[in-house]
Amino acid sequence: MQVVNNVTEFTFLGLSQDPRMQLIFFALFLLFYILIIVGNLFILLTVFSDPRLHTPMYFFLSNLSFVDIAYSSATAPKMIEDFVSEKKTISYWGCVTQMFTFHFFGCAEIFVLTVMAFDRYAAICQPLRYTTIMSANACIVLASLSWLGALGHSFFQTLLTFQLPFCNARVIDHYFCDVHPVLKLACADTTLVNMLVIANSGLISLGCFLILLASYTVILFSLRKRSAKSRHKALSTCGSHLTVVTFFFVPCIFIYLRPSTTFPLDKAVSVFYTTITPMLNPLIYTLRNEGVKNAMKRLWSRKFSLKEKLKG
Repeated sequence: MQVVNNVTEFTFLGLSQDPRMQLIFFALFLLFYILIIVGNLFILLTVFSDPRLHTPMYFFLSNLSFVDIAYSSATAPKMIEDFVSEKKTISYWGCVTQMFTFHFFGCAEIFVLTVMAFDRYAAICQPLRYTTIMSANACIVLASLSWLGALGHSFFQTLLTFQLPFCNARVIDHYFCDVHPVLKLACADTTLVNMLVIANSGLISLGCFLILLASYTVILFSLRKRSAKSRHKALSTCGSHLTVVTFFFVPCIFIYLRPSTTFPLDKAVSVFYTTITPMLNPLIYTLRNEGVKNAMKRLWSRKFSLKEKLKG
């Protein structure tokens, strides 16, 4: 059967329709987006410029920073633009592209966070075999599988949504093209698609979150026999990772592990994992991680010493 599609563009309702609130949101989210770009670029620069950070943990941290930049860029620029635009519209294919990129980088973040937990498990629970388990080839394979898995997830999710017919409804009660708000506009039975979305997005989020919790439970039990200094160092690293995981996974599970129903709270929850979490990640990893802090100090000291030499 040929899919009937009378829609060429969609209109977002956005976070608010109050003009004053929109101006406040414009300034606020522009600041958030700048912090996301600058903070994550700074982590990437620090990791790449310091040979001491060329280890599996920081390799995956640089992957996470790149994902955060791309993930937030899938929604934030359009949202910021819409705060000062009279017409909050997006073309049909623009909506397809936004959904694909959002779920691609979002799922990549889920898989990268899961691989980072495995890396910490190997480092703390298997210290003698760590260099063998997390060899350079193993890191590349794990990162590649994360990106390929995210690509498959996003392709399937976008195809599921946009193979449905869209007749006349075109107002999306959200600030970006996500699955549940778009499915509400389809002029067809979406029961099967809703179940597949839960299986695809919801179970991926829940499954990876449970794997993460299990790995950290094992890590905590293994730390009982370590010295106080070793426990402090391991808990500092794992604590920052667990904070990121909680901030990201809990809202994702709330949104995607349920039927295609929308609540007023959904937009606020979505802001948390699309904008707030990518902004907090650099702060969490720099403030709680001695390796990154020391590398940043060395980077700044090299920068200032170079300036002094140029002046001299």
